[in-house]
Amino acid sequence: MLAQRVASATIGVPVIVALIWAGGGWYAGAFCLIVWLAAGEFQAAHRGRWAPLSLAAAGLAAALPAGALIGPDWVLWFAVGGAIIPLVWVTMRGDPETGFNDWLWSTGGVAYVGLLGAHVVLLRELDSGRDLVYLTVFGTFAVDTAAYFVGRSLGRRKLAPSVSPGKTVEGTIGGLAGGFAMVVALNYALGLRLEPALIVPLAALLPLAAVLGDLAESMIKRGMRVKDAGHLIPGHGGFLDRLDSLLFTFPVVYYFATWAVP
Repeated sequence: MLAQRVASATIGVPVIVALIWAGGGWYAGAFCLIVWLAAGEFQAAHRGRWAPLSLAAAGLAAALPAGALIGPDWVLWFAVGGAIIPLVWVTMRGDPETGFNDWLWSTGGVAYVGLLGAHVVLLRELDSGRDLVYLTVFGTFAVDTAAYFVGRSLGRRKLAPSVSPGKTVEGTIGGLAGGFAMVVALNYALGLRLEPALIVPLAALLPLAAVLGDLAESMIKRGMRVKDAGHLIPGHGGFLDRLDSLLFTFPVVYYFATWAVP
């Protein structure tokens, strides 16, 4: 498992770095594809297969990051469509017994994967967006990596056994500490130079968001009775399994950058 994770990272990280550097249409297009796959995994895990409504909901989720490239207002417009179109779909199907539940899952996937995922593009479009995206991605990866190794070596007490049996208190503390250190280091390495009054709160918030995002996806998978959302990434599961923490950390950094950073 560890060897597969390392191999996947060896291939994936250079691609991620290049796409972030490029920005624009290449970056947004690649992420729209990832969101489409992740949202499809979400829908298929619930239904056990890719159904027509699953494909439509995944497409609606992928449209939100595309809208973010045009502007923040378009994210709202596309999100409204993500709620209305599935409702019209199940209404026209004329099956109230399954329609309501299908609509909830469809709009839930659009909101969870698409709306939160749109912030991946929104953040890149800000001034200093490239460096903020690097900080978010590698700060989040540091949380996951530190939690994994500290948990394996020192983990004793379960953090949330009913939600994620493998996570420990010790591993979580290690992840929080590792993420904090990485965010502070990247602030200087990338030349952002946010003053201590700004970088310290951000370095505390990002790891906490990463942990909560990981737990949230674990809760969703528990509810759907699946171990992994997919199997497309060796050693990591599916694309949704890789996005779990990022879906929480990107909105945190985006709103921190737009509201707190002068």
